[in-house]
Amino acid sequence: MSQLKAQLRRDGFTFKQFFVAHDRCAMKVGTDGILLGAWAPVAGVKRILDIGSGSGLLALMLAQRTGESVTLDAVELDPQAAEQAAENVAESPWAARITLHCADVLTWAPEQTARYDLIVSNPPYYEPGVGCATPERDQARSTGSLDHGALLACAAALITEEGFFCVVLPESAGSTLINNALEMGWYLRLRTDIADTDGRLPHRVLVALSPKEGECFSDRMVIRGPDQRYSEDYTALTHPFYLFM
Repeated sequence: MSQLKAQLRRDGFTFKQFFVAHDRCAMKVGTDGILLGAWAPVAGVKRILDIGSGSGLLALMLAQRTGESVTLDAVELDPQAAEQAAENVAESPWAARITLHCADVLTWAPEQTARYDLIVSNPPYYEPGVGCATPERDQARSTGSLDHGALLACAAALITEEGFFCVVLPESAGSTLINNALEMGWYLRLRTDIADTDGRLPHRVLVALSPKEGECFSDRMVIRGPDQRYSEDYTALTHPFYLFM
């Protein structure tokens, strides 16, 4: 019964092993972030960076998926979101492994000396000028606060030679980012196109880039089957997190 009450809280989202409050964050917990947190490759990683952490969702998901020796840094520009993310981390089982930084990653990154095996970001993708309800939401959603060229350059400066930089974006924005990344010397290593159902075109893309050349693996996933239930692939990917899967 206590677990059910937690699920009904309106200020956040309850997962199997942690709760994410997001009422003070411009961007709420959503399918995009859950997909990226469950999908990003974690084999062999020792240090992880979450750029634009928001509520701390990605850092918490990746902490759940990795061992006790793995450390995570999460950088968030908005003070309210950073404060809430820090609270979410403090209440999680992995508080000792995750460090929150309230900072602009573009000024924070040059001060760092260590590099990361995995960098993740659920980045803004709207062009500046697209109306949002609040300045905070505009900042979280608009590339004016962090354009993709700057994001790619920032990740390149912070990643290990064999590391992965992973993002989730709308399909068109993702394809543009991939093209920009290839021109900057990145290599596309993993790509998963996401569609709502089998009969629909992909609306999201999960991308893993690396400074190191290697084989590229591409696939496609649908979120729901013909019966509108979660597909087998989506269930297999996310069942460690969703409370009722």
